[in-house]
Amino acid sequence: MANEMIESSCHCGAVRFVTSCAPEEIVDCNCTICRRYGALWAYYSPKEVQVTKDATDIYMWGARMLEFHRCKRCGCVTHWEAVDKTHDRMGVNARLMTPEVLAHARLRHFDGANSWKYLDE
Repeated sequence: MANEMIESSCHCGAVRFVTSCAPEEIVDCNCTICRRYGALWAYYSPKEVQVTKDATDIYMWGARMLEFHRCKRCGCVTHWEAVDKTHDRMGVNARLMTPEVLAHARLRHFDGANSWKYLDE
């Protein structure tokens, strides 16, 4: 699946994604927002992701460096993007992908609450 286009969506289907490939890694972050969202993040360049953003609301907090998007209709957290659009990384909520797409992805645990290091290294 490494080179196939991957389609996923929020629960109601209003927000749809197409990514360039299945993620090789997914990240479980324990920072204050990620642990509350329960998201598993797959990271991509924004150039590798097509998303219907017109169906999302944005939430920002703290330093206001990231935009967290959620579906306006069903409330699923869909992705985050950097406010600075020159930043070449975004997070897609891998929980919106099918289990088959995630079957071979390595699960990483990131300590975003304290050390900003991966806990599984």
